[in-house]
Amino acid sequence: MTTETPSDPDPFDSIVDAPFDSALSERYLVYALSTITARSLPDLRDGLKPVHRRLLWAMRQLKLNPNDAFKKSARVVGDVIGKYHPHGDQSVYDAMVRLAQDFSLRYPLVEGQGNFGNIDGDNAAAYRYTEARLTKTAVQLMAGLDEGTVNFIPTYNGEEEEPEIFPGLFPNLLANGSSGIAVGMATNIPSHNVAEIIDATLLLIDNPTAEHEELMQHFKGPDFATGGVVVESAATISKAYETGKGALRVRGRFSTGREADGSWEESGIERLGGGQWQLVISEIPYQLAKGKLIEQVAQLIADKKLPILEDVRDESDEQIRIVFVPKSRNVDPELLKESLFKLTDLETRFNLNLNVLDDKRTPGVLSLRLVLLEWAKSQIDILLRRTRHRLEKIANRLELLDGYIIAYLNLDRIIEIIRTEDEPKVLMMEEFGLTDRQAEAILNMRLRSLRKLEEMELRRERDDLLAEKDELEKLLDSPARQRTRLKRDLANLRKDYAEDTPLGRRRTTIAEAAPTVEFSMDAMIEKAPVTVILSAKGWIRGASGHEALDKDFKFKEGDGPAFALHAQTTDKLLVACDNGRFYTLGADKLPSARGFGEPIRTMLDIDAGAEIVALLVYRPKAQLLLASTVGRGFAAEADELLAETRKGRGVMTTKPGVKLAVVREIPPEHDHVAVVGDNRKLVIFSLEEMPVMAKGQGVTLQRYRDGGLADATTLKLDEGLSWKMGGDSGRTRTESDMRLWKVARGAAGRLPPTGFPRDNKFD
Repeated sequence: MTTETPSDPDPFDSIVDAPFDSALSERYLVYALSTITARSLPDLRDGLKPVHRRLLWAMRQLKLNPNDAFKKSARVVGDVIGKYHPHGDQSVYDAMVRLAQDFSLRYPLVEGQGNFGNIDGDNAAAYRYTEARLTKTAVQLMAGLDEGTVNFIPTYNGEEEEPEIFPGLFPNLLANGSSGIAVGMATNIPSHNVAEIIDATLLLIDNPTAEHEELMQHFKGPDFATGGVVVESAATISKAYETGKGALRVRGRFSTGREADGSWEESGIERLGGGQWQLVISEIPYQLAKGKLIEQVAQLIADKKLPILEDVRDESDEQIRIVFVPKSRNVDPELLKESLFKLTDLETRFNLNLNVLDDKRTPGVLSLRLVLLEWAKSQIDILLRRTRHRLEKIANRLELLDGYIIAYLNLDRIIEIIRTEDEPKVLMMEEFGLTDRQAEAILNMRLRSLRKLEEMELRRERDDLLAEKDELEKLLDSPARQRTRLKRDLANLRKDYAEDTPLGRRRTTIAEAAPTVEFSMDAMIEKAPVTVILSAKGWIRGASGHEALDKDFKFKEGDGPAFALHAQTTDKLLVACDNGRFYTLGADKLPSARGFGEPIRTMLDIDAGAEIVALLVYRPKAQLLLASTVGRGFAAEADELLAETRKGRGVMTTKPGVKLAVVREIPPEHDHVAVVGDNRKLVIFSLEEMPVMAKGQGVTLQRYRDGGLADATTLKLDEGLSWKMGGDSGRTRTESDMRLWKVARGAAGRLPPTGFPRDNKFD
């Protein structure tokens, strides 16, 4: 056990007395800058974050070239975290996996062997099972590392060196895109087509002052690894790239495959015969897991939120094929497509944010034009560095060639000096005017190399190097030559990614979407006849088809009929209660009539003390007559009675002891209102005297001394008033001349015609 001695330093001596807020802000600033510059944002010049750059560098050091054998991913990850990137092995492996996924990167930088995950969202196998090597694209991105083109910096422990950036001509930032979240900023760059990037860059090299609109003639927009369709207008896309920020809608592709000419069959409708059809999707939006999409659709079907869809099937193999089976062949395919776009992630939004680090490691949101200009500028700088490095190599070689030529012309004397002198190097330098490097090179030559010392060969090589040196010096002195050289190199690179190559063919279609088909959930309900039955105790059900309304329906013991009517499954039902509230219920949501149905109060939040006084089918633009037990009422627009929630909508305001008693639809041809009271007095007045209101108590329809309103209805005065005769005859009696009862609204009225029902009801 160690005991503390008086000579041990006091740990509290290292405590610094400083304000907490300033100490915290200083340390947080360091952390934020580290996150921004060394983790989350890509470098404009090579489009890579440090972890990706270190992965590719480690693979290059392991000689995992495209034509060499694969090596275990565990070996790569081990080298990366041991030499260059001291972070978790899983995070490094995840970054490596993404570089190998052809559905994540438009142009993969790693070629994987084994399970590297799939578009369903399944993870890759552990790194001990998978193998990897570089792709040709990665080699192009790293081309020139041995030619003095970039600076090398020490690794975290100072034992190794790593390149600051990759010098290759491949435009990786825009070609493969990038995404990341830093502190206080983020980046989200989609992938693009290399041929279009190069075409836009060539335009800027020829004309650095070219306007953004000219660039967009060559640069169409995103080209995602998973294809799909960008459904934004050209103006919207252009604006996003002009500012460096914008939102772009991406949709999956409804298609049954490519045509013979390479174009897509765009309808996605697959005919099955007999009028049956199904929709097929061949591509899904970028970064959407196929399994998640299918789960979304299946859940919509289960929840009956997409009733025009019967089933969804995943028939994918190497190619995506998702099949949507409609409820019937009468379903509108465009309506089904729009429904899927609206209700699922089959349409997503990609938020473009061109936030990158420039050559000074400063973050900023740049426009497309600035990105391409800065990238071209960095490639010119790399070209100049490569040229200077080559000139240095040429100068060194020319020095040696001059020495070899002198040795060839004086070969016998050189051999004699070497054989006889103890310090031949000094004598050779004095006698022939050789430099130290020349003399050392001659002394280090093997005897077999003497046969190569032919003056013509040496002078030919010297002349070739002098000619190359002259060209390179002209290149250094001429910006025009530099631009021409860069254009030539870009044109050569473009051949590997041309539009007619499998890798270069554009995958994502840029096409502005047609105007959105407006639809509601009602439009997706299959129309079918239904008989609605509501019992006296509030149990509701829907029987398929239109059954006779006087049929002897079965009810629970102690219960009986209250309302029965014909409707369609696409209809909405209006339920009116005596407290003046109206509720809305979809006819398609009624329980089956195989049983007694379900209590309507489980579907609607009807007050416990309220009684249902009317059940009718909602008709757009129709008017309803509403009247209370005290003889007040008004006309209401049916459209104003629809309720969006279970709690319904208050329409007729009722005081204590007053109830809503009458709810009747007003036929368009009717022009008068008839009201009868408990006192058996009848009044008829013009419908124009009754106001149309959205809410309230209404106006006085009939004045009473005793009792209240018994019933109210509307009629066409010229046709008179009709009512049902008593008994089982089912006959109807009509009194054609009702002028004796026509008075002003609010009158007391007079006794009805002879034979009027004793219960004071019009029907």
